[in-house]
Amino acid sequence: MNAFLGRKLLIATAHQKERVIAPILEQGLKVECFVPTKINTDSLGTFSGEIARTGDVLSTLRAKCILAMKENPVDLVLASEGSFGAHPSSPFLPANYEMVLLKDVQNNTEYSGSYWTPNTNFSASEIKDEEAMEQFMEQIGFPSHGLILRKDAQSYHPIFKGITSVDSLWEHFYYLKKHFDSVYAETDMRALYNPKRMQAIAHATENLIENIRSLCPQCAAPGFSIVKMESGLPCLWCKQPTRSPLYALRSCSVCTFEQKDFYPLDKKVEDPQFCDYCNP
Repeated sequence: MNAFLGRKLLIATAHQKERVIAPILEQGLKVECFVPTKINTDSLGTFSGEIARTGDVLSTLRAKCILAMKENPVDLVLASEGSFGAHPSSPFLPANYEMVLLKDVQNNTEYSGSYWTPNTNFSASEIKDEEAMEQFMEQIGFPSHGLILRKDAQSYHPIFKGITSVDSLWEHFYYLKKHFDSVYAETDMRALYNPKRMQAIAHATENLIENIRSLCPQCAAPGFSIVKMESGLPCLWCKQPTRSPLYALRSCSVCTFEQKDFYPLDKKVEDPQFCDYCNP
């Protein structure tokens, strides 16, 4: 941990993620966090789809770090990236996956942390009338969680983002109804408009600290962390492998030593409801 003591750490964000990330890093690594005065992370892709993400989560994180360092001459930078889809234990359960990457240019090392959670309000719906709009608002936790409105799922003009007030919501709703006779609503998944996602980012940052503190059994280098979750946990009934994690593969970036930690979710069998054989 002495490798970070007193150093300045740049958090590559334009969406106020430093609110949850900085306190954890400053306490856990004894660094001094700051944010860029200018950075456009949306240039690497947007949740609402105007700009497509071209790479996977890890490559996007590295691109964010590089983007931030172009405008800020530092050697310690952290980026965060989220994605939404099926939970690893259940393909029918929506989940939020968050990953953070810390690049230490001075020591030519990278450390990561991640977090899966089904605690997300990630949702979208075609809205027919005021009643459907009110139901969607209640479902996603508006106004503490922001909304995006547009005429349909494939259209980006006009698009109204970051809606967090009732007056603004109805203003845009009636505008779309009047001009296009259709409204498409979705959660604004940018971190500053989504407290649930902020919580997941905090957990991923805590996991980063845990990983940095985890030392390689062979060379004692920090960052002996999970690089892959391998599925195959057996079903309680039929014993066939499921999609749930059987082991976590840990790897050292210094000496390349690897170790399999079985049953990473603290269970040795999976519920049959998540088995493709017992519950196809």
